[in-house]
Amino acid sequence: MTSVLIKRSDKGVLLSCKAKGHAGYAGRGFDIVCSAVTVLIRTTAQIISELPGVNLDLDCSQRGNLSFTVNTNQFNCNLDKLIFAGDFLEAGLGSVAKEYPEYLEIKTVIE
Repeated sequence: MTSVLIKRSDKGVLLSCKAKGHAGYAGRGFDIVCSAVTVLIRTTAQIISELPGVNLDLDCSQRGNLSFTVNTNQFNCNLDKLIFAGDFLEAGLGSVAKEYPEYLEIKTVIE
């Protein structure tokens, strides 16, 4: 099972995301749940990394683990886009988890 932990501020700003484990839906190279999770997280991270005033720490150094942390200069950053990025990520992962609940669990924490 893949576990995803999303951290957001009390205003909804996306702070970090950490995915751990393999879904186990299918073998390596054929697991659509792992693929969906990876695409959603990597796309969100890519979009965030291109925002002015944002530095993104991305870690994909170990197979089966993918995480990022958002660091902002709040004076030069459009926080609305980070809120939307969090909404996008939660909606996408939530859709996958709803369809494949035995392979993906998601937890959102407000800090």
